[in-house]
Amino acid sequence: MAKAGVTMKYDRIHHVLGEGNFVLTVSEGTFAGEPTAFYDLFRVDRGKLAEHWDTIEAIPIRARWKNANGKF
Repeated sequence: MAKAGVTMKYDRIHHVLGEGNFVLTVSEGTFAGEPTAFYDLFRVDRGKLAEHWDTIEAIPIRARWKNANGKF
């Protein structure tokens, strides 16, 4: 992505949830210059990150929101 000029930036962490050996972070920032929500799930094994899964979702402009709750 970097070679193609696509940038990804985390600006704010909203939630960090942990249970057992799993940790979920819910963050927001930008992906390719667009407002984006990031969800990252980590599995920890012996004090180190063993696995990582993630998904991202665009945050639409407020006029397109279906309710006033927002993403976070």
